Formats: sequence, C-alpha cells, structure tokens
Amino acid sequence: MPPAADLPPSLGATLPLWSVLPFALLLLCIAVLPLAAGRWWEHHRNKAILVAVLGLPVALWMGLHQPGAVGHAAHEYASFIVLLGSLFVISGGIVVRGTIAGTPGVTAVLLAIGSVLASLIGTTGASMVLIRPLLRAISVRRRTAHVVVFFIFTASNAGGLLTPLGDPPLFLGFLRGVPFTWTLRLAPAWLLVNAALILLFFVIDSTVFRQEDLATPGDLDEVAVGHRVPVHVVGLANLGFLAGVVAVLAAAGTLGLPAGIQEAGMLLMAALSWWTTPKALRAENQFAWGPIVEVAVLFAGIFATMIPALEILNARGQALGLTQPWQYFWASGLLSSFLDNAPTYLTFASAASGLVGTDAAHLEQLLATAQGPALLAAVSLGSVLMGANTYIGNGPNFMVKAIAEQGGVKMPGFFGYMAWSGAVLLPLFLVVTLVFLR
Repeated sequence: MPPAADLPPSLGATLPLWSVLPFALLLLCIAVLPLAAGRWWEHHRNKAILVAVLGLPVALWMGLHQPGAVGHAAHEYASFIVLLGSLFVISGGIVVRGTIAGTPGVTAVLLAIGSVLASLIGTTGASMVLIRPLLRAISVRRRTAHVVVFFIFTASNAGGLLTPLGDPPLFLGFLRGVPFTWTLRLAPAWLLVNAALILLFFVIDSTVFRQEDLATPGDLDEVAVGHRVPVHVVGLANLGFLAGVVAVLAAAGTLGLPAGIQEAGMLLMAALSWWTTPKALRAENQFAWGPIVEVAVLFAGIFATMIPALEILNARGQALGLTQPWQYFWASGLLSSFLDNAPTYLTFASAASGLVGTDAAHLEQLLATAQGPALLAAVSLGSVLMGANTYIGNGPNFMVKAIAEQGGVKMPGFFGYMAWSGAVLLPLFLVVTLVFLR
C-alpha cells in the first residue's frame, strides 16, 4: 500500500469552490422566493424547473468525476423521501375528533403530547395530527398567535430530537451509519428544552388568559370548558403501521438489510395504511398530496447540488476553524435557522468528519473517534433545535402557520416570529451550550 504522501488527493480537495454555487443558490431561492414571489412559488412545476436548472448539471458533472458519490446521494434521497412519504400517508389517516378546553393548563399538556409524538411519527406527522385539535381548542379565545408559535417550537421542532423518525436531519444521519438508538443520548437536552418551553408557555398563556378574561364578559374559563367536546381518536390501525415503520428501520440498522429492503418495508406500511383507512377519514383530515410533492421536488435539487459541498467539507473541514462541540452547535444551528436543516446537518457532519479524518459517507466512523460523538451530538442539537428559529428553518413551520391562518389566527410575520424565537429560544440555546456543550 503506498504511503499517504503518494496517494492522489481526494476529489473534495481538488473541486473548485464555485462548484457549491448551485447549492447556495437553491437554498437562497428556498429561503427568499416564498416571501418575494409567493404566487409563482406556489406552483410545483416552477419549483421543478428551478431544481432541474440547478441540479441536473451538477449531477451530470459529478457523475463524470465521482459516479459513486452520485449513486450514494440518489439512494439517500430515495430513502429520505420514502420515510417522509410513509409517515405523511400513515399520519394522514389518524383523526383526532372532539375539542379540548383551551385553558393554559390543558393546552400545555397538548404541547407536551406533541413533543413526545414528534419523535415517534416525525415533526411533520405530529404537527399535522395535532394542529387542528389545537386550533379548535383555542377558537373561543382572541389572542392565540403565541399558542401556535410555541406549538411550532415544540411539536414542529424540538420534540423530534429523540429518534431518526423525529426530524429529517437525524434520519439522514441514520442513512449514513448512525445507529438507530444513538439519538437517545440526546434525551437530557430534549427534556430540558421541551420542559422549559412548555413551562414558559404556561406562564405566558396564563397571563394572556387572565388579561383576556378580565376584558371578556362572563367567565372565560367556563366558556373554554363549555366549548369542550369529548375527544377520541379514529384510524387507530395506523398506529400499527407506524410501529411497522419503526420496526423496519430498527431491523435495517441492526441487521444490515440489503439496499431496497428498508424502503420496500416502509412503502408496504404506507400502502396498507392507504388501502385500509376509509377515505372519509383522510378527507376529514384535509389530506392532500401537495406538501409531500413539494418536499420531494425541492429535496431532489438539494441532494443533487449538495454533493460538491459535502465532498469539499469532508476534505477541507479543518480549514473552517471549528474544533469544539459548541462551535458546531451554533454554526449548524444558525445555518439551520435560515436554510433547510437536513442539508445543514450533512454539511457540518461532513465538516466534523473532515476534522477527525473520517469518511462523511460513513458517520459510524466519526462516532468511533474520541471527539466524534460530542461533535455529532452538537450538530444534531443545532440542526434540530434551531430549525425553530424562523418559519423557513424546518418544513412543518410554514405548514402550521398556513393552517393556523386559514383557521383565523393572525400569525406574526417573518420578522415578528423571529422576535419570538429570539426572545425565547436563543437564551434557552445558551443554557443548552453551558449545560451540555462546554
């Protein structure tokens, strides 16, 4: 075997920096166009055109230089979309009927349920299952935007920290060799963040509730409780299909199933859910294919254009000057605030792999090093938690905002939401840094 000095440089060491430009442009478009050209952006055809223009040339060019990297990205993309699509279809068949009392205590319990559910059926699934029951509960109140904001903080983001099912970044890590149960080591941070958010929500909502009660004729507590309708859940067979998805992923992670078996198992669970769930239940849930189609189109471009960026970061990660877990937490988190958190996770996981000299396509190698587990934990925390900082940090954020506005809630604008996240989340993330990442 030739000495290291005689080995040819890796592709990432020779790629020009301009090769990451399509990736940066696509992420910039995802961040800006929904706000600057909302009507044009609504059409999936326009998103597909943008993805093709930016993604196809990169995929073809990289295929000439590193066909293995393109094939690996294609497999990751397929697995990623199959997981999200399966959870989307299955959770779309679970209907929560009835109305809970929209009092601060009961609403805080619903947020806690969402925080747990997010790690079981994903932040998208938990958000879609619970947002409408939440809106029904608070419909008798006038000041409710803060309730939805805290729902986004918890069920749509921080709650998904415990399993690869919870949030797309963690699933991408699983696809690259992170054991299925490894994310359970993040449980102390999950508990601290979600407990703090729910406690703070209860204090804020209790204050708002009392002020509203004083300004409202009659007793608002009695109105909220009188508005209650017994809650029950239908479509419970879909819980078994969700368990099936978990079993497939766990088996794939422990038994090393051949390529395609994992995806086939998840698709089978989704198909069984689709065939056995009455169509009326999905109609009651206002189920539509639009959100998952949008995710599939955009992530096709993201997975294609990020190949050069990941190769470069893996080869030149040391040049970033990031050496400590807290640095990876804030770097990955701040980028996840404005760009999608899934590619951000891979970006900094690649940088961490480059720092310790391991292959970013096999993150189990990173975990086998002395510093690797702490670095990957920091990247995981930053990517998942700080996706809540803006409406565009994580997919469910904008979906929840849109549903709430359709339900009559006057949500804060882009910068108004950032005022909430800056006041609530950033101090909490400083505590996370001091407690877990020093």
